[in-house]
Amino acid sequence: MTVTLEDFLVQLFSNPALIITVALTLGTVMVNGWTDAPNAIATCISTRSMEPQPAIIMAAIFNFLGVFVMTIVNSRVAETIYNMVDFGGDAHKALIALCAALFAIVVWSTAAWWFGIPTSESHALIAGISGAAIALQKGIGGINFDEWIKVLYGLALSLFLGFFSGWLVVKVTERVFSSFDRRKTYGLFKYAQIVSAAGMAFMHGAQDGQKFMGVFMLGIFLAQGQASVTEFVIPLWLIILCSVVMSLGTSIGGMRIIKSVGMEMVKLETYQGFSADLAGVICLFLASVLGLPVSTTHTKTTAIMGVGAAKRISSVNWGIVKEMVIAWLMTFPGCGLISFLLALLFMRLF
Repeated sequence: MTVTLEDFLVQLFSNPALIITVALTLGTVMVNGWTDAPNAIATCISTRSMEPQPAIIMAAIFNFLGVFVMTIVNSRVAETIYNMVDFGGDAHKALIALCAALFAIVVWSTAAWWFGIPTSESHALIAGISGAAIALQKGIGGINFDEWIKVLYGLALSLFLGFFSGWLVVKVTERVFSSFDRRKTYGLFKYAQIVSAAGMAFMHGAQDGQKFMGVFMLGIFLAQGQASVTEFVIPLWLIILCSVVMSLGTSIGGMRIIKSVGMEMVKLETYQGFSADLAGVICLFLASVLGLPVSTTHTKTTAIMGVGAAKRISSVNWGIVKEMVIAWLMTFPGCGLISFLLALLFMRLF
């Protein structure tokens, strides 16, 4: 099942609930653009391979391409998010619960951005819709554990594979270029890092754009009173819309996160920044092909940790890492609880 642009516009202007749902969904997409997307270019800026403004513009463009291209080729991540929870039953109450989840995600992610903490927007989304589904179904029956288990697989992939990929790629890079004069390789790695940062931005769009399109489709179906749709096709107009909004978010924010990830956690040289980006691209590509909803934030930051640890453990600012880990651990219970309480409140009020 899919929705044409004409049908969507007709429903949008005749259904106030859909207007609110669309506004909140696009709000979460934009917040993702300025909180998660900057991770892709943090190392590129910290090693001075690019100036912040051109790097942000590049990230916006490749986020757009990532959402657009990967969703056409493989939409398994969007399908996983869509089927992860049960919003069936009363479509009206389900739509209210979904709006509560989206509102909680925006609040949580904006607060993290304000404090410069690169929390995972992906996990905020998963926690938010899970908390709302539990409130809606009055128990854990609102969770589809066959799909939710993929989140745990994705978490392990982003944390462990990200770290070890970063460690391995930088070791291989050092071995391959060990006989070269480091001063002569600076220019090579400077341009290589620009390419790898573009790849990271592309894969960020490929992963995170799909997650939010899955939620967008859920909102549209619920607003139509259809709470039992199990299969769908993402329309081209929605791919373009989410791509543009995410790119817009990337273009207007991001320096707080860039400072935390790329400048304070580990001091990187250009070849190390390239290695971290390449490791992140590999991990995100594998996850997207397998349909695993991984955190781009976790993948990139753990890859940076792996690169830093390959030099020496003390080169990583573990104080910054500790703050990030605490934020990550708090996301599932914190955002999930906020969403759960808001869903109960909204369903009682509306």
